[in-house]
Amino acid sequence: MRAALVSGASRGIGAACARALAGTGARVGVNYLKSRDKAEALARELGGVALPCDVADFDAVSRMVETFGDVDILVVNAGIALQKLFTDTSFDEWRRLFAVNVDGAYNLIHAALPHMIHEKWGRIVIVSSMWGVRGASCEAAYSAAKAALIGLTKALAKELGPSGITVNCVAPGVIDTDMNAALDRETLSSLADDTPLCRLGTPEDVAAAVKFLCSDEAAFITGQILCVDGGFAV
Repeated sequence: MRAALVSGASRGIGAACARALAGTGARVGVNYLKSRDKAEALARELGGVALPCDVADFDAVSRMVETFGDVDILVVNAGIALQKLFTDTSFDEWRRLFAVNVDGAYNLIHAALPHMIHEKWGRIVIVSSMWGVRGASCEAAYSAAKAALIGLTKALAKELGPSGITVNCVAPGVIDTDMNAALDRETLSSLADDTPLCRLGTPEDVAAAVKFLCSDEAAFITGQILCVDGGFAV
């Protein structure tokens, strides 16, 4: 049985990924920071384990992985967003965004890699964003952090390929999640109209792509950025 760890898995895209991977027979670790009740309920549903941890904390991530055990499949999903003019973005806000989105990826991958390298097998999928591909006005910090994950994906794919580990990235578009729930109905409707498939994405749309990239069918796919955005970034 493969062991899959999904960060930021208490809700939204992370929860959908956890369900999708559990459906393949994997033992799933449901990482969360604040949503304890949701994470524990999901873990019970999937027969997995809820793992509280701030992914920005290197030592805490190391302890979490030690508690969970060897990781065969890692989905780096935990992240935070910020909508502000660049000139209004404080350095502390900038650093926290990078700490969670980028340092968090480093911490998780660093902790999971020894087992993957030893086994000469592993799947790492990093969740970026279409804004990491094309950039977004008033989301410079978020776009920069998500773009960093794309560079990390490509570099690690080259570095870890000889060890039988694939590293890929999904870049979601506008997905119907709590993160976008703060947007008003008119804005969401406009974003749907700007999407060639004429709708918002669902967490399950993203999870399907993640599940594929973690499967044996994707064994010869690495270093790729798969945009799950309904054609928004075309």
